[in-house]
Amino acid sequence: MTEMPRWEARFRAPTITFPRWSRGAPDRTVYESTETGIWQVHCWSPATGDRRQVSNHPVGVVTGFPSLDGSQVVFWQEDTGDETGRWLAQAFEGGGDEPFVTAAPVGWSEGLAQADGVIAIAISDRDGFGVYVSADGAPAKEIVHSSEWISIAGAERGCDDIAGLAPDGALLALEHAEHGSLIHPAIRVVDPTTGEVRGERRDDDRALFATAWSPVAGDHRLAVTHERADRERPALWDLDEDSWIDVHVDLPGDVSVADWWPDASRLLLRHLFRGRHELYRCDVATGALTRIETPVGTIGDARVRPDGSVWFFHSDSTRSGRVIDDAGNVVLRAEGGPDAPRGRPFEDWVYDNGLGAQVHGWLATPPGEGPWPVLVYVHGGPHWLYEDRFMPAVQAYVDQGFAVATPNYRGSTGYGRAWRDALTGDVGFTDVDDVVAGLHDLVARGVADPDRAAIGGWSWGGYITLMALGRYPDLWRCGLAGVPVGDYVRAYEEEAPALQAMDRALLGGSPDEVPDAYRRGNPIAYADDVAAPVLFVIGDNDSRCPLGQALAYVDRLAELGRPHEVYRFTTGHGSHDVDEDVRQQRIIMDFLGRHVPGLDEV
Repeated sequence: MTEMPRWEARFRAPTITFPRWSRGAPDRTVYESTETGIWQVHCWSPATGDRRQVSNHPVGVVTGFPSLDGSQVVFWQEDTGDETGRWLAQAFEGGGDEPFVTAAPVGWSEGLAQADGVIAIAISDRDGFGVYVSADGAPAKEIVHSSEWISIAGAERGCDDIAGLAPDGALLALEHAEHGSLIHPAIRVVDPTTGEVRGERRDDDRALFATAWSPVAGDHRLAVTHERADRERPALWDLDEDSWIDVHVDLPGDVSVADWWPDASRLLLRHLFRGRHELYRCDVATGALTRIETPVGTIGDARVRPDGSVWFFHSDSTRSGRVIDDAGNVVLRAEGGPDAPRGRPFEDWVYDNGLGAQVHGWLATPPGEGPWPVLVYVHGGPHWLYEDRFMPAVQAYVDQGFAVATPNYRGSTGYGRAWRDALTGDVGFTDVDDVVAGLHDLVARGVADPDRAAIGGWSWGGYITLMALGRYPDLWRCGLAGVPVGDYVRAYEEEAPALQAMDRALLGGSPDEVPDAYRRGNPIAYADDVAAPVLFVIGDNDSRCPLGQALAYVDRLAELGRPHEVYRFTTGHGSHDVDEDVRQQRIIMDFLGRHVPGLDEV
């Protein structure tokens, strides 16, 4: 029997997410896993160790919560991979699925929150954004509707379960862009029974994020993250007193609230600096900080258990993710197969972008000495970042012989408001020029062979890839455009409402309102200059970077007679199926092997 390649073993090793629990039923937890080969929701009782698969859908299920009392597992199920769907529920012990909330429309999820007797969900569709509330099991009623983006607070950051409804159900926090920018959301607190506004906070060109209500019933303090001084910092907003208290921390980088201790005496803070995390306890009364010992790397999520212990999800570039507690014990790991083979470590990479700004990113190289063939692997978002975390695709390219460079270009999060917002109004230029400057830096250092340089990425990373291939055609041997924006104007017309709101924030309006901005930042406008072969990986049901606009770019290359290849898969913005992930990775590595000389066979 032929031994499985290490790169494939990393993809096939089962993985998990951080388990969620409700504060009222902490022994009923819900997590997502690839233990069955497709991402599905699972449940687990820490007290007994019992665990089981809950969902069983061919597209996969990637978002689940326990119900407030722990009696049910609640999960978002989409049918085609286009991300539209509905909330279903199944008894924790097993059984059939049923709607969690009745009378709510099918659409795109904008978050879910629960409190005693109250369920709030936000749904977007082609008619706008709505917030629906079900009281005591009654059919959901719309309490808020907007033509601009609005969501349950915390949904964008995965903390809507603790940031949405106050524990007593008296207040509901929402995040919105009705003032004009999804990049800089404002916070609105409403009465969930009527939609009446109880409080509003906005910082105009600075973002506000709600992260967690005090867990004590009747204590209406909401932990908030703001960026008034460029870097993210925590604050407490008392809705009863309408008072605001900044939580002062003397740390570099971003600091946000991950959770409260059960008696609301302390906050759990997550500190991010240059793509690595730390955790701190913060005494609410005194502001004193105590660092919690954690391994170096990325902490994807963290919460406080009822006994005061802290659980967190940790990974680094060499090792896949595990759930660990603050005593160093592994409390939850994936089952169903061996651990992923270790990867090569990420090294900090800092370079000058030619405009006097220092770009930070990561570099992973094969053993030995360079110069190596280089793959500049660009992250999506664009408001995201590469962290020191386990990435099977990066390790696969290193196995193939590439030095893999992952720059956190201007537009990335984690480096301050000014860094993120530098991209606004200049898409396809600010970001692309930082990426290209990174390639020049690696060549100057002797890390990269300039004659064997490739570029690739997914989503916004695919967009940057196409822009870089068109604007700098002489630099690249080939390019990988995974689920890319190819025709920006058509993408806007076809994409989900929340993505349209993001584009309006990034470019200053719709294509009708700012046509020159869309024309300047449109990859298809530069397709005539593309010389290198391009591989497209496109999802048939993608609502973020839709099929039609991606194929419009492909058709333009065909008209021009430029070399390109297309691989299509049947779901949406990505696959939740491990077999499909492996298939795509094999196709990508074969493409790179045919166009970049001197790579290893893996």
